[in-house]
Amino acid sequence: MLRTLTIRDFVIVEHIELEFSAGFSVLTGETGAGKSILIDALSLTLGGRGDASMVREGANKADICAEFSSNKVCDAWLSEQELAMDEGMILLRRVIDNAGRSKAFINGVSATAAQLRELGALLVDIHGQHAHQSLLQNDTQRQLLDNHAQLTTQVHEVGGLYKNWNALRQQRTQFEANAKQVLLERERLEWQVSELDKLRTQADEWQEITNEHSRLAHAASLIEGAQYALNAISESEDPILSQIAAINQKLAKLTEYDEDLQAILDTLEPARIHLQEATSSLNDYLSRVELDPERLRIVEDRVEALHSCARKYHVTPEELPTLFKTLSTELAALGEATDLESLLAMEQAALKKYKTSATQLGKARAAAADKLGRAVTDAMQELSMVGGCFEVALTPIEPSLYGTEHIEYMVAGHAGVAARPLAKVASGGELARISLAISVITSSSTATPTLIFDEVDSGIGGGVAEVVGRLLKRLGQDYQVLCVTHLAQVASQADQHFQVSKTSQAEGTVSHIEMLDHKSRVEEIARMIGGLEITATTRKHARELLTT
Repeated sequence: MLRTLTIRDFVIVEHIELEFSAGFSVLTGETGAGKSILIDALSLTLGGRGDASMVREGANKADICAEFSSNKVCDAWLSEQELAMDEGMILLRRVIDNAGRSKAFINGVSATAAQLRELGALLVDIHGQHAHQSLLQNDTQRQLLDNHAQLTTQVHEVGGLYKNWNALRQQRTQFEANAKQVLLERERLEWQVSELDKLRTQADEWQEITNEHSRLAHAASLIEGAQYALNAISESEDPILSQIAAINQKLAKLTEYDEDLQAILDTLEPARIHLQEATSSLNDYLSRVELDPERLRIVEDRVEALHSCARKYHVTPEELPTLFKTLSTELAALGEATDLESLLAMEQAALKKYKTSATQLGKARAAAADKLGRAVTDAMQELSMVGGCFEVALTPIEPSLYGTEHIEYMVAGHAGVAARPLAKVASGGELARISLAISVITSSSTATPTLIFDEVDSGIGGGVAEVVGRLLKRLGQDYQVLCVTHLAQVASQADQHFQVSKTSQAEGTVSHIEMLDHKSRVEEIARMIGGLEITATTRKHARELLTT
């Protein structure tokens, strides 16, 4: 539920703070006072598109905050998005500066406009003042039915299966049209993969083989150098190791006369130990290193083979294993694509799976269409369309992204006539009434806690307006309902009444809003009935409306 809405420097609003309650609330005021501007401001906090023109003239930025009561669904979403939760409260904020830059926040944490839209869809459902025009479009009619019947998940599943089947169908068609070219490509890949497979190159092989080649190619120098070092350290006539041992022995005796020599002796002793360890390591190295012309020839051949193959494919020798995997993957994919029988089988299996899911969706739609048709027909009787009826026609079509039926709203304005497409038979007033009936009925099945109707009652008047007010009040028993209206009969049914007005100042026009008490409501509803001149008669009529 929407708790508060704070608006600063938005269009013609300087600063407004509103508190909302449960039930049915209305926003009224003269044309141009800014009633719909409040809805536009709230839409921004719900992820709507914003630009610099929304910043009030002379201000640096527009700042809108909306506070909502949270629920389990919203808490789960916040947890999934790793956004902060605040004790059953959700705070959405949107800031737009006069350069058009936008910032969004959820519970004080920076967020994206997409996140605002996703969370906003769980909090508020807005029915715009031009909803009855979009209702003439088949896409809108289908979406309304699917949303009302909570079939969105099934529709997405059908769409995914359709895309999969269509991709396979196009792949098969393309193969049939380009079979020769595809076969040539497969032959090329088969030859390349075969050549690389024979090479049997492995990851890190190039580093290992070049190290071994370097060692084998310089084996004589390595043996000579290691033997020279061994001789010098321990095997010559006067080896270094013996010299250091003699030095240590000499200094050890001299420490009896001067203890300062002990520090030097302590430094030389580790050197002797290290030389002994070096001697052992050199002996071990010489036992392993040998001249092996045959192994050197084999390694040189391998190095040349890797070099040659790498040059042919314009890669480095290190990249050959990755190239083999890439070409193998392409060949496997092309192998499936060039098997016409396999492609046909995959296409038919995908089509069968799609049809199964689409059939289930069609059955669910048929049940929902019948239920919606009866509900709207009943509402039409209340809205001065006695004898009229409403139907949702499902016509079979070829497989499509949205299923296998075309959805069209049909209406008969009065008894004794056949139902025809809504776009062809409904007058402006009838269309507005039917649209409102559909909006109220479809909203009654939503999980969204707050419903907003922005002048959806345009084109309605008289006794019908009173019925509309009762419908919205009835809806307000289960949801928080906000309605921008110009009808006194609707406004009089509200539990909470806000009046929007505007004044001209030196800086420009500014919009104001206040919540009305009973006395002020009488005056506002009297204005809505009688226009600029409020008389005792219009006030009496206003009081009568408020007591009914």
